[in-house]
Amino acid sequence: MTRKHRVWFPGAMYHITARGNRRSSLFNQRDDYLSYLETLEFTRSMYPFTLHSYCLMTNHIHLQVQTTNFHIKLIMKEMHSRYAIYFNKKYHYDGHVFQGRYGAEVIDTDQYFLEVCRYIHRNPLEAKMVRQLSSYEWSSYPAYVNLVDNHHVFLHKTLRYFQEPITLNYQHFVENSI
Repeated sequence: MTRKHRVWFPGAMYHITARGNRRSSLFNQRDDYLSYLETLEFTRSMYPFTLHSYCLMTNHIHLQVQTTNFHIKLIMKEMHSRYAIYFNKKYHYDGHVFQGRYGAEVIDTDQYFLEVCRYIHRNPLEAKMVRQLSSYEWSSYPAYVNLVDNHHVFLHKTLRYFQEPITLNYQHFVENSI
């Protein structure tokens, strides 16, 4: 049976998810997270895209990606192939690093765009990995609440939906979620 083709058009936006094979860790050390982000930037130099939000969890990832003129399959293939090579070489493993095909849900409304951003940013809190979302280093959330600079993520599309004080209103939107 053939797989369903990914919906794609220039400017398509996605909630990308991917999990470690057999739910195993994708990131064992700080260098692994940094390598994934470096791989993301290398891939973006080849296939430009916009990253609106992200969260790298121990055994899975969430990305909110908007394509430009390149299909999402090219972006994800390049990024995950490169990261898998790095990971397998570093840990002397063979085989798949990611479990199956990555998930790619099309984001087709402004409301869904905001909900995905909130969901991604709340991941470490929901997993009980942190008490304060802003303390989770491997997420774009600290950049959204002005605690760190983050060149990986484009904040402006998300923050334009919030009135002054923008940062506080976004923080309330995410942290006081029902």
